Amino acid sequence: MYPILESRFLAPDVKLIRIEAPRIARKRLAGQFVILRVHDRGERIPITIADSNADRGDITIVVQGIGKTTKLLNSLETGDAILDVVGPLGKPSEVEHFGTACVIGGGVGAAIAYPTAVALKQAGNRVLSILGGRTRELVVLEDQIRATSDALYVTTDDGSYGEKGLVTDKLKALLEAGERIDYVLAIGPIPMMRAVAETTRPPGIKTVVSLNSVMVDGTGMCGGCRVSIDGKSQFACVDGPEFDAHRVDFQNLANRNAMYRQMESRALSEFLAHRDEQVAALHECRLLAQADGLAAPAGKVEA
Repeated sequence: MYPILESRFLAPDVKLIRIEAPRIARKRLAGQFVILRVHDRGERIPITIADSNADRGDITIVVQGIGKTTKLLNSLETGDAILDVVGPLGKPSEVEHFGTACVIGGGVGAAIAYPTAVALKQAGNRVLSILGGRTRELVVLEDQIRATSDALYVTTDDGSYGEKGLVTDKLKALLEAGERIDYVLAIGPIPMMRAVAETTRPPGIKTVVSLNSVMVDGTGMCGGCRVSIDGKSQFACVDGPEFDAHRVDFQNLANRNAMYRQMESRALSEFLAHRDEQVAALHECRLLAQADGLAAPAGKVEA
């Protein structure tokens, strides 16, 4: 079991969770992720490590409650525990001195981009950051990213904060104004990453994206996270999760993710219909484990 040391909402349905995981904290590098399982009959889901502290022995993740498991995860509070946390997995971000690096985070993608922004700054780059969200309340980790950036730009779809528009609008404006950008990291929804790739393709700016494909085992054996790179199959869990944006088949990625949408929707509906019972069962298991000094007994939590 992995104790939760801190749990707080950053925005509606977006939660920061700090987990005691000393071995992962010692090994983790920017861009890597963990695969976790909330209970013994739950699914395994990948979550990027947003931060870590090797001295304290903890890692931080930021979770957007979209499906059944992420909503269940976001119901956990400080003092609760997660059954399994495996990692660090995936290749670390490519960090070197590029010159001027532009880090773009759309929504919760900001949490994934943040550790790489820190690493790029430490490598001597000038770091420009662009954060985007549908509304002001969905712009997350602004203060943290501002602290590691030479300049920060915020955009919102509805104009409620920062500049009205998309992150690609700001990127285009910077390039048209003559800003020299040597490297771009873009993380967020598939349409956003694809739009960034098409913006940087004509000027030939090196651009990297972190792909949010479906994952199961994290070893490349199951094939669930297959992505098409220059027409060839690779696996996001072991070959990525970061790839050259100009070589990614984003349509293939979107189609593969959509394959499971109906099943995910059904699982979410069933969870929401019995949410209170499932959350209560998680807390009951934690109390039993504390009392017995053992892991929660099998069968206490429904899938």
